[in-house]
Amino acid sequence: MPAKKENNGCGCASIPFSLIIVLFGFGYWGFTNIDKVDLGKFLLNNQQPTPENLTPAPTKQTPVINSPVGRIIPTPTATNKPQITPLPVTPKQSPSTQTAWEKKEIRGIYLSRYQATNNADEKTIRERVRYDSSQGINTIIHGVWGNGCTMYKSDVMQQTFGYKSCPNQFKEQWLEWLIDEAHKQGMQVHAYFEKGIKIDKNSPIFDEAIAKRWIVPGVDKTYPGIEHYVLDVEIPEVANLFKKILVEFVQKYPTIDAVQWDDYLGYHADLPGKVDRTTHLTTFVRQMRDDMKKANLNVSFDLCHHNPYWGKRYFAADWENWDAVREAYRKVYRVFIQTYNDANFNQELVYAEKYEGVAISDEQLYRLKELMNNPKIKSVLVFPSEGKPEETAALVKKLTVNK
Repeated sequence: MPAKKENNGCGCASIPFSLIIVLFGFGYWGFTNIDKVDLGKFLLNNQQPTPENLTPAPTKQTPVINSPVGRIIPTPTATNKPQITPLPVTPKQSPSTQTAWEKKEIRGIYLSRYQATNNADEKTIRERVRYDSSQGINTIIHGVWGNGCTMYKSDVMQQTFGYKSCPNQFKEQWLEWLIDEAHKQGMQVHAYFEKGIKIDKNSPIFDEAIAKRWIVPGVDKTYPGIEHYVLDVEIPEVANLFKKILVEFVQKYPTIDAVQWDDYLGYHADLPGKVDRTTHLTTFVRQMRDDMKKANLNVSFDLCHHNPYWGKRYFAADWENWDAVREAYRKVYRVFIQTYNDANFNQELVYAEKYEGVAISDEQLYRLKELMNNPKIKSVLVFPSEGKPEETAALVKKLTVNK
């Protein structure tokens, strides 16, 4: 009998062919699904590693859509740690760390026409805005209209008078630069409709206004040494001019925060004829304000006027009734009380405490401490009567820091 041969193979010949196919198919399935198979179940007990020797594999973090943790927002510059929310340009301080001055809602400075931005390039305008911000100012009130014409290119002016603006050297984008930089600094820009419905003999529309009989008879001598002529808003052409100018402005500059009119939106009691123009002025302002709201609801319609008694008695400006539903539209109607007459300052404060704030001149800055420490005075506006706004801003900072 021949010697029995050693089986050097795997012994497959002795395994039924059908079983081989089953094993082969199972092996193929296991290979393609190896990440889904718990191999521990197929190992012998004496080959299975103990839990103490296991090293957990890294797992992929799955974002939770409704997680209470703030969404991570990438910042423009690379950081080692993710930022939950980007920091604002000018972070607000908590009330407990704010100074009395910083607690005022509006800390404004007026920039009259030609005063700071005439013939200024973009770099200069932006630097001046940043300077005002550094001095504790949070609102710039800049002249955009005065003496019967705009300080920007206006299609309404072109169609009505044949030229686009007052004679000036403003760069075409001056107001865009001003608004943009102010908003970057967390500030606001209010458009100042300086001189309102009044003009003088230097106005480029003076001769035409006389020829068209747009002028109320007589000379308005509200302020000694300045002779003004009042455009009669009872005349439809005049009323429509102002309405169209205001609508055009808030559409041309949709991100402007507010427009402000002052006591030049009014007549003078000593004009000839002793005509009571109060009702007509009220009707005009209501219509103009409503047209503005329809064009841009986000812009506040502000006044810086005399107290309600003096406004009505001497300027036909019954501004308490200029908005019959004032409370419903409060965000588009704010009143600041002029207190430039220092002799009546304390009496005017009584009114200012009831409204949005007070306007003072740079000659009254010694009163800042009193205003800062009065919680009923919500806002303070400063007018640089000397025509030096940067010096005025610096003095404001000196008088209000750490107070």
